[in-house]
Amino acid sequence: MVNVLLAFILFMSQSNMSSPVNCKADTYSTDSGENDSQRLEKAIEYFQSGKYHEALIIFRSLNTKYKLNPRFVAYLGVCYYYDWDYAEAALCLDSVMPQLEKLAPHERSVYYFLSAESHFNIKEYGKAISLYEKTLNVAFDNEKGDINYRLGFCHLYEGDKATARECFESADAYYQKFGTSRQNSGRIHQVKNMIKGLSGEH
Repeated sequence: MVNVLLAFILFMSQSNMSSPVNCKADTYSTDSGENDSQRLEKAIEYFQSGKYHEALIIFRSLNTKYKLNPRFVAYLGVCYYYDWDYAEAALCLDSVMPQLEKLAPHERSVYYFLSAESHFNIKEYGKAISLYEKTLNVAFDNEKGDINYRLGFCHLYEGDKATARECFESADAYYQKFGTSRQNSGRIHQVKNMIKGLSGEH
């Protein structure tokens, strides 16, 4: 699911390069002669080409000096996620969630999902559950298998085996209808095993 969502957010970043940033960028130049407007453009170029660490360095610097708009802060959160800094990714994304509500549903699903994944990776399963559930409300049907798969493990780790089984059963239903990515193809078999295990079958 992440690859599909990422393709969408990269498309959106190309469509919104003129989004405002609250800084008078032309008042500051680096040693290389670039002003901050040019640095922001470079960060977006890095972001669009998948160079998240390079983009992160610039976005972080600009966000420290100025107050970037919510979408760019969300981009920074995405960069942290792909730099494996899940705590910072969650912090960034969660800080602007209320301001992102006006964005298109599927763009919001990107940020909800990556924030949920970040909380999952730092074992904050309760927070992850809330964000995965938000993602379900705006995600495409062919993405809901992966979301329910994660929800199943969140509920399992929280000790709610009954809800975990329901989530795995939902994941199985979506996988049966829509399939899964090659990267996650093993999940279909794993989900069935989880359902059997939680149902007391052997």
